[in-house]
Amino acid sequence: MGFEPPQRLVRALGESYGDAAAADWLARLPALTEEALSAAGGPAVERVAAPGGRSSLVLLVTCADGTPAALKIAPPGAAPELERAALAHWNGWGSVQLVAAGPGALLLERLHPEVSLRSLPEAKALLEAAGTVRRLWVEPPAVHGFETVAERTGRRIEPMRACAAADPALEPLVAAALAAREELVAHSPELLLLHGNFRQSKVLAGERVPWLTVGPEPLVGERAYDLARLVRDRVEDLIASPGGPVTARRRIKKLADSLDVDRERLHGWTLFRAVESGTRALAAGRRQEGELSLEFAGWL
Repeated sequence: MGFEPPQRLVRALGESYGDAAAADWLARLPALTEEALSAAGGPAVERVAAPGGRSSLVLLVTCADGTPAALKIAPPGAAPELERAALAHWNGWGSVQLVAAGPGALLLERLHPEVSLRSLPEAKALLEAAGTVRRLWVEPPAVHGFETVAERTGRRIEPMRACAAADPALEPLVAAALAAREELVAHSPELLLLHGNFRQSKVLAGERVPWLTVGPEPLVGERAYDLARLVRDRVEDLIASPGGPVTARRRIKKLADSLDVDRERLHGWTLFRAVESGTRALAAGRRQEGELSLEFAGWL
């Protein structure tokens, strides 16, 4: 295929899998794309969705019957089979519709990638986000391969401790986040299917309904964990605002109350996810992103 993958994707793959593994997958991407197109019935490629995401290549295509669609091609590390399972289970309820799937590729309903909830004023965006994410919180399939919140967050404990060891100034914040996690996972009040990476940019405008979720990193657990990432949305605007700390705490209260989620559990998961995200960004060399998340966490 005669196209260049977006540089955002190239950089993110290097951070996630190492430069050598990322280069190997990118070198095989033309062949993988041909295979995916063939398996999807040979849709015509319009263009690459850019800047695109950080975990997969998305091609905007037109199917043989004239239906617009999106073909998502992901490396094995992105667990496309789990995304397929979650999308199939939701069956378009609050999420993009899965049309077909092949090895490492998903053919999806075409949304409007250039229009996400981030294009709306903040209050309206949070309202629409809450209405969208609540549709995803359903009982998982009886048999599934999704990991739990405890398992996913448990894998981040040692990297967070390593980051604190490298910068002792972070130790109190990391210790508080890990203590919050330990208390939260000791008793989880529910075991529902979660998006896993829900935020405003993951909700795109659609045709059959106004807003639909994309890009899940599905797992099972409590709703407060899923909602915690949304609390930190538009963090750069919060940091720039003199009323940022007050706004952050107000968001927790408003989202918890509107979705009937325990306020203290949402506060705890928001703290953990902000510190985890911040330390992971610092370790990957994304210093500005990491510092914003950690400053936000400090308010909590």
